[in-house]
Amino acid sequence: MSASVHQARESLGHRLRDLRQDAGLSGRQLALLAGWPSSKVSKIEYGKQTPTEDDLRAWGQHCRVPDQVPDLIATVRNIEAMYVEWRRMLRTGTKRRQETSRTIESETRLFRWYEPVLVPGILHTAEYAAAVMARVIEFYQIPDDLEAGVAVRMQRQQILYHGIHRFHFVLAEQALRTMVGDTSVMIGQLDRLLTVLSLPRVRLGILPATHQYRVPSNQFILFDDRLVHVEAITAELAVTQPREIALYAKAFQGLADAALHGKQAHDMVSEALGRLR
Repeated sequence: MSASVHQARESLGHRLRDLRQDAGLSGRQLALLAGWPSSKVSKIEYGKQTPTEDDLRAWGQHCRVPDQVPDLIATVRNIEAMYVEWRRMLRTGTKRRQETSRTIESETRLFRWYEPVLVPGILHTAEYAAAVMARVIEFYQIPDDLEAGVAVRMQRQQILYHGIHRFHFVLAEQALRTMVGDTSVMIGQLDRLLTVLSLPRVRLGILPATHQYRVPSNQFILFDDRLVHVEAITAELAVTQPREIALYAKAFQGLADAALHGKQAHDMVSEALGRLR
């Protein structure tokens, strides 16, 4: 779980402790009134346990601050959104996830996107997207809505051509070599990357496999300076703490400085394409 989630839990716990103390209750007294184990109050106040919405209603009632309950519940829901398991996010299939991405992207002016293994989703061909998403459906054993999911992913690409959005993608060289689908799928996708290199609001860099290690890295997307998405195997992390976002921005700049852009990036994609042909 990310530090953002833990810090948000601790912040909520401090707030709840203040409410309890202002009401003149000890932790043991509050637990007794609410019918909880005596340790539950301390776990919540120290950020070791996220309270349920019913817990917060009881807290507000016994601390005589029912007017604060709606805001406390909204805070918990925001914490839960910071760490969302893929099984939960994809429980109805892939389309809903793509629609959520489209909403976030529409609100973003500057994208900074690093991918170590695959081509970024917003640059996919339909065939490459179908091959990737088919594996996602199989791996997580979710409802098969492949056609609908691919359709929305393709619609997301309109943002590359309209509005005031700017994009800086950095791909590790491995992304040009990871076989997604068959050879024809890969040829189509690398051709697509050559086209992307010519788009006026897109900057695309390729990080050579032999680059000098400078910064820690994993897949991540920076949406302006307000949000970072990190895709782990079990869940997606939403990082909102300014201090953490600044570290991701620093990491992206280090990766971008080591990447090849312009003609050199074009040559690397063309070389990978030539090997496939």
